[in-house]
Amino acid sequence: MKRLAALLLALASPLFCQTNTGELRLKVLDASGAGINAAIQITSEANHYRNTLATDEQGNLDVQRLPFGIYQLEIARPGFAVFTDAIEVRTTIPTDHILQLKVAAVSSTITVTADETLINPDEAGSVNQIGSEMIRTRLSSLPGRSLQDLVNTQPGWLYEGNAVLHPRGSEYQTQFVVDGIPLTDNRSPSFGPEIGADDVQSMSIYTAGFPAEYGRKMGGVVEVNTVQDPQPGFHGQVVLFGGSFNSAGAYAQGQYTWGKNTLGGSASGDMTDHYLNPVVPQNFTNTGTLGSFAVRYERELTPRDRLSFLVRHELSRYEIPNEMVQQAAGQRQTADNIETMGIVSYQHVFSPNVLADFRGMVRDNANDFGSNEDSTPLLIFQHNRFREGYFKGSVTVNHGRHEWKVGVESDNTFLHENFSYVITDQDEFDPEMPPTFAFTGSRPDLEQSAYVQDLMHLGKWTVNAGLRWDHYQLLVNRQAFSPRIAVARFFPSADVVVHAAYDRVFQTPSFENILLSSSTAVESLDPDNFLRLPVLPSQGNYYELGVAKVFLRKLRLDANMFRRDANNYADDDQIDNSTISFPIAFRKSVIYGAEAKVDVLNWGRFSGYLTYSYSVGNAWFPVTGGLFLGQDASDAEANLTGHFPVSQDQRNTVRGRLRYQATPRLWFAGGIQYDSGLPFEFDGDPAEVLAQYGQQVLDRVNFARGRIDPSFLLSASMGVDVYKSDRVRVQFQADGRNLTNVLNVIDFGGLFSGNAIGPSRSFALRLTTSF
Repeated sequence: MKRLAALLLALASPLFCQTNTGELRLKVLDASGAGINAAIQITSEANHYRNTLATDEQGNLDVQRLPFGIYQLEIARPGFAVFTDAIEVRTTIPTDHILQLKVAAVSSTITVTADETLINPDEAGSVNQIGSEMIRTRLSSLPGRSLQDLVNTQPGWLYEGNAVLHPRGSEYQTQFVVDGIPLTDNRSPSFGPEIGADDVQSMSIYTAGFPAEYGRKMGGVVEVNTVQDPQPGFHGQVVLFGGSFNSAGAYAQGQYTWGKNTLGGSASGDMTDHYLNPVVPQNFTNTGTLGSFAVRYERELTPRDRLSFLVRHELSRYEIPNEMVQQAAGQRQTADNIETMGIVSYQHVFSPNVLADFRGMVRDNANDFGSNEDSTPLLIFQHNRFREGYFKGSVTVNHGRHEWKVGVESDNTFLHENFSYVITDQDEFDPEMPPTFAFTGSRPDLEQSAYVQDLMHLGKWTVNAGLRWDHYQLLVNRQAFSPRIAVARFFPSADVVVHAAYDRVFQTPSFENILLSSSTAVESLDPDNFLRLPVLPSQGNYYELGVAKVFLRKLRLDANMFRRDANNYADDDQIDNSTISFPIAFRKSVIYGAEAKVDVLNWGRFSGYLTYSYSVGNAWFPVTGGLFLGQDASDAEANLTGHFPVSQDQRNTVRGRLRYQATPRLWFAGGIQYDSGLPFEFDGDPAEVLAQYGQQVLDRVNFARGRIDPSFLLSASMGVDVYKSDRVRVQFQADGRNLTNVLNVIDFGGLFSGNAIGPSRSFALRLTTSF
């Protein structure tokens, strides 16, 4: 039985209108009322947004995908007085705004400073914004995880395994909404190709107060905008990257706008010797190569109609890290992920108060896993793929204090699984274990939903209320209604926003290897002792109470308390140290905690952030879904009561970065990362751990507490403008990560997870040319 558990775990193994974003249609006039070209600086500190965009010759400028909030507009044009104005974006319907300049002898009558945009008075939930400046100067990442590293800087998020994001204790319940299209499959390096951070313009991150528009995967929602605002002529960016672990990469992006047309494209390629998180410090067999390209075309058909197309292709090929015993045997396991998607979107403005938006996506995703003949104790082969067709339509109506939005969506995913194994060391298994096994299966995952939501502005109160209906049909047929409400009250005299949210959620199971784990074929592995239960959707109630406060016009504090109650708590089972996993579920979970974030707004020469998260999570027996065989089945049937810490139960998490602008062209930054340690379950012999993982790993785990020891990591960065003109900017950045060189054990091999060790001390260089 000593290898039975591992084997059984292996078997299971455009224009896009996003929810809380708006559009400004600006027109700049001279003193006589004629249109004039000008550069407009647009700033919102609350949204980490700072951009300078040029109008056309007639003074027109469309600024799309602006997160809700207050924006400062500034124009400094020779011959005219400096013009500043403030405007609040709080509707998804495009808003027209006229900016009229005055001659230099006349002072502008409206004055607003950037620090007055540090708080959003209408923010009704927990939304963390990551803007282009933070993306541009981010700490360099290993290939395959730059987007995840940015999300991991925010409160409530942490890593487990191979850069798998876990928001507030949720397992595999993160969705990325890329240019308005939700991607609900696992997007970590071992499951899906990366959308690189260089390809991203901004991000909005939700952990509570979810609009009714979002559903199915509700641990956290990450809105990702990869589309640049159209600017006349040709503009682009080239990034060259290199660093430790033989890592290197290049990224190029360009966009050309003529008349009412915009054509853009991007391409990237990366390689590294540290793609996944290895299982031993020696980082055996861990190379990876990645590539991507995307093409986008947008046309403004009329002032009321806009059509957009996007095609994206991504791939990653990599090795699976070995343990010491596997390395000595000569094992080499490889995997790849290949994805192609096409997106189309159409928007029509019926009137200044009515907007319709339609979008669709087709996607093909393939995942392969292979083993060489020296793999031990078995060879594993897998070829999984899915094809997805998605459609969404919505209508937004602005009427007085209300903004109504109603919509429907349909997501049809056609799953295909192909799995097989061959035992190479029969001594590691029970004699009755079949020496070979193969499975092939196909089935559609059909999901539909409809929603209605109302964003109400009632003086100093903001209310976002909605109702969502979901239908799920794969292994089971289930449907549910989910009410949502978020309320905020702004106290202008104290620069304080108090907000509260309730979210009812309906979460569908992860579909990785779900056909295999639910098939009758796996009974042949242990016909006398197995437990197979359908994995049901999880339903839960999320609560949050929070406050946002501005201090000294330079600091913003966000603090909140939360609680999440869910039944059929989703978890996963997997083969130790591989990418093959399948969903399981427990009766219920209770997760609660508190979070805080301090943003520093350009205080003199300093800027930065500091986040803290406290979380406690427990799940309750019995198991309610998944596949269990042999001793695992016996344990699952015996454990009918009691609870245990969820695998993401890290009590204390700290992230921070402080930047110092030494000169207008030179800056330095330092960062910290503290993790108090995840729990683990281990019933084996520590001597076996020593043989598999080595003494260094053994020294970083506390068997008495059942937790990994805390880790404290330091980072440092330096950036300089090598060249800067009106048209071209060349920036150089150097980064050092884990300067303390801590052996960062993220996960330790236990009942429901394998080992994962974060990167050792590393360095990176990045050269960015923008034009």
